[in-house]
Amino acid sequence: MLEEDYMKLALSLAIAAKGQTSPNPLVGAVIVKDGSIVGTGTHLKAGTPHAEIHAIQAAGEQAFGADIYVTLEPCSHFGRTAPCADAIIQAGIRRVIIASLDPNPLVAGKGIKKLKEAGIEVHTGLLKKEAEELNEPFFHFIKKQQPFVTIKAATSLDGKIAASTGDSKWITSPESRRDVHQLRHEHDAILVGIHTIIQDNPRLTTRLPQGGKNPIRIILDTHLRISLEANVLTDQAVKTIIYTGNEADPDKVRKISNEFVEVVPLLSHDISIDEVLADLGNRNVMTVLVEGGSEIHASFVEDSAFQQLILYMAPKIIGGKHAVPFIGGNGAPLVEQAKELEFIEMKQIGTDVKITARPRRKGCTPCSQE
Repeated sequence: MLEEDYMKLALSLAIAAKGQTSPNPLVGAVIVKDGSIVGTGTHLKAGTPHAEIHAIQAAGEQAFGADIYVTLEPCSHFGRTAPCADAIIQAGIRRVIIASLDPNPLVAGKGIKKLKEAGIEVHTGLLKKEAEELNEPFFHFIKKQQPFVTIKAATSLDGKIAASTGDSKWITSPESRRDVHQLRHEHDAILVGIHTIIQDNPRLTTRLPQGGKNPIRIILDTHLRISLEANVLTDQAVKTIIYTGNEADPDKVRKISNEFVEVVPLLSHDISIDEVLADLGNRNVMTVLVEGGSEIHASFVEDSAFQQLILYMAPKIIGGKHAVPFIGGNGAPLVEQAKELEFIEMKQIGTDVKITARPRRKGCTPCSQE
């Protein structure tokens, strides 16, 4: 096998735990000796051993004099677990190949420095691009101290998320809806506006054949209009956080609040998206899936408060000027003022097309589509 193959295996091990490690990154490790894989490891959950530790334990005595391929720089500090750099040194590993550096100030080159000071050969940058894409939400969270935000919507071909009556079941295929539940499993939190709660009374949980992790439920409700009987308040499936303006009824706040429901009045009358994201960052919420509706999508787009957009587009035309668009609000007054995106991926799921796009960075030309 080539060195790239070993790192590709480490990356595949890392991605298998997607949705489980927050607020930690996804990390995979592979130990190789005399051309044979003698140990592999994956970081499975925050507070549990890191990928390097699992790989070293699997390799046992064969780790001595071996090479380790790891997708992210080994940590060098004591947190909830001991430093991985120390474990690598103690195991007698002779060479460390690292895909990407860790932007966390607690690590940020310190792990590499410790390894080199111990006389270990260190190489960086193998499949760096792939490793950085894998941990883009983690990198964003560390640098900005706010969650990585993905806007998700299911639309008709003409960009509608509901008919003029408010009916929206079902625009997309069962296959797309299963894929959405996988997205929920992979995110720390799911965010909607109060209109979605009033209109649909959703549970906002993850329903996959094999189970799955329920994201924290975030509700934006300026005037605290939520019904006391709403599913997100009564089912106790997972924590619900409701953000309101500063004039919310204190009596209703008390009635709603319990160990599963927290009401957070913000500083102003209206809800500030930036204030919500800052508070979620303080709570170590690394990823947020915004599922709307239309006006909530508009707020995030207008504030440029999103890093990714995932659209499930069905081959249907709803039509009608009163049908609900994917993005509400007033929109850009001129086409040249539109938010510019670049397509990252397009693929068919069931009868639908899944489009993943990101805000285009300044100075970038549109991606070519093959």
